[in-house]
Amino acid sequence: MTTKDLRPSEFAPYYLRYIEKLPDEIHLRDSFKLGKEAVVSFFNGIPHDKHDYAYDLGKWTCKEVLQHLVDTERIFQYRLFRIARNDKTALAGFDQSIYMEPSMAKSKSMDDLLAEFTAVRNSSIILLNSLGDDELEHIGIADGSKMSARAAAFTIAGHDIWHMEIVMKKYLSC
Repeated sequence: MTTKDLRPSEFAPYYLRYIEKLPDEIHLRDSFKLGKEAVVSFFNGIPHDKHDYAYDLGKWTCKEVLQHLVDTERIFQYRLFRIARNDKTALAGFDQSIYMEPSMAKSKSMDDLLAEFTAVRNSSIILLNSLGDDELEHIGIADGSKMSARAAAFTIAGHDIWHMEIVMKKYLSC
């Protein structure tokens, strides 16, 4: 199963920005394993003096971006799970901004954040491996729009790439 298998009716247009970050030929389950390695390697490679750097007032630090990846994966993993299990209850959206301060990401070490990311990603991998392709095609409602379980999963994988590109461009190139 690749992003080429997705139909536009399986997700809100907003999520295309993340989904299209994935190579067309990468299989869903592989994207999670390879993505885990890429995220850990990328954030391990950020110089220590950039961990608490934000490129502008009100922008997240590198550590906060990693915390955002963790938080977003948790939420989309929950969506993926509920939709795959054919739960037709509409799932609420979330405001990513209000999650940051209580996360205390600034007081965590990069190693602790990477351990948290790895634990959440491993849980996502186990969940994906427990689901059949037919379950991944189930469609539910998330944040007021249709979303398939597989679209929720592809969004997680592409979301990581989206934010690593931003960190590379706006945090590390200066």
